Amino acid sequence: MALVIGLLIPLLGTMLGAAFVFLMRDEMSPRLQKSLLGFASGVMVAASVWSLLIPAMEMEEARGAWSVFPAATGFLLGMGFLLLLDELTPHLHIGTDTPEGPRSHLSRTAMLALAVTLHNLPEGMAVGVVFAGAENGAANLSVASALAVSIGIAIQNVPEGAIISMPMRAAGNSKWRSFAIGTMSGAVEPIGGLAVVMLASLMMPALPYLLAFAAGAMFYVVVEELIPEASEGEHSNLSTIGFAFGFVLMMVLDVVIG
Repeated sequence: MALVIGLLIPLLGTMLGAAFVFLMRDEMSPRLQKSLLGFASGVMVAASVWSLLIPAMEMEEARGAWSVFPAATGFLLGMGFLLLLDELTPHLHIGTDTPEGPRSHLSRTAMLALAVTLHNLPEGMAVGVVFAGAENGAANLSVASALAVSIGIAIQNVPEGAIISMPMRAAGNSKWRSFAIGTMSGAVEPIGGLAVVMLASLMMPALPYLLAFAAGAMFYVVVEELIPEASEGEHSNLSTIGFAFGFVLMMVLDVVIG
């Protein structure tokens, strides 16, 4: 039951954020959007470090100085995997008109959905791999720490859901359609998390690599997408403040709940 709840909590966060489309009449202000992007970045970085990379190294502490090897290897593989998906998948980021990846005849909505899927996949992987470790009795991982990661991802999914649904509404979609698109953007997270849980149960010796892999994938999203969007143009200082609050919140959640 805890596993099911943990995998669904991030989706509920996305739904809550997407529901902002029913409360806000106008397009989201640049100040608010940058603050939320910074906040999401801070949560993802803190979750990657405190909940994924540090446990990955602690599991291998018996290897002494070589305990960092699985974490370093998994991290680079995670970054490389997202880079490969980014290059091979046609997608379009919100706020831009130039598609990325190979040329295709997909609709604008389809390419936006693919971009969001690429963004949210690492978050689902992160939740799934921590729960997999906790369910299989891995040292330094507990159901409480897994729930902390799930709650942290859900909190940062609230602004993400709003950032996705509000521009959809501003582009002329109905409120319900915008809400549905925003909600569906988070559907990949429980799916990805469940897939990782099923794989990890068969690959427990590789758990440190999987934890670091998820961390690398999340870092890729932060460095490639969130921070550049948050730092572009005016009010970038708000994204920095948002990052600080997001990082501290996730760090506190991991220590207090985990």
